[in-house]
Amino acid sequence: MHRIRTITLDLDDTLWPITPVIKRAERALWAWLAEHYPRIPAKWDRASAARLRASVVADHPDRSHDLRFLRQSVLARMAASCDYDVALVDPAFAVFDEQRNTVELFPDVESGLSRLRATCRLIALTNGNASLEKIGIRHLFDDVITAVAAGAAKPSPKIFELACERAAALPEEVLHVGDHPHLDVDGARAAGMRTAWVNRNGESWPSELTGPDATVTCMNELADWLLPLIKKQEQH
Repeated sequence: MHRIRTITLDLDDTLWPITPVIKRAERALWAWLAEHYPRIPAKWDRASAARLRASVVADHPDRSHDLRFLRQSVLARMAASCDYDVALVDPAFAVFDEQRNTVELFPDVESGLSRLRATCRLIALTNGNASLEKIGIRHLFDDVITAVAAGAAKPSPKIFELACERAAALPEEVLHVGDHPHLDVDGARAAGMRTAWVNRNGESWPSELTGPDATVTCMNELADWLLPLIKKQEQH
């Protein structure tokens, strides 16, 4: 068994809950549009905006992994439909982005990651566009890899392969940690990595998928499992 040298970590719902963040960011964006560009919320609502997003994805399947591009394209199309200058896209997105990067870390994150980083290289591996600098935890990571950088989103092997390349590690020397059975665990397993499932809410593992190497409820539990394993590997 190869020694684990690198840990790749999902972000949303692994290090912080994402649903309340996105809901708050959406509310802030629509309130800003109502104040500054009222014809947009008069014509569009969230349901019709979601349909417009699906249209953007259909028009640009090669950019479907780029969440920033999708949101900005939706804003641009809504602006044009209401005879507004598409220059509103940047300030509108900034309103959303500020709230999207205002998160509440799970209480175990900073202590757990600090313990893990003392032994392993840590790489954030995300389909989203969170800014670890804005959130304030970039110092806990050696690198950050996004779906945009990889040209594909999890569970595509491309994003996991890029992580191995950037870490100068074999897939079997990398442990991927995430909350999503399909995107994180099954995707990483298919790429040849070891896997840990972060199951914070006591959910059942999907019966159709091969199970992870470990199931944990938090980052400190991950450290409690992994660090003795690494020490044992080093002794052999």
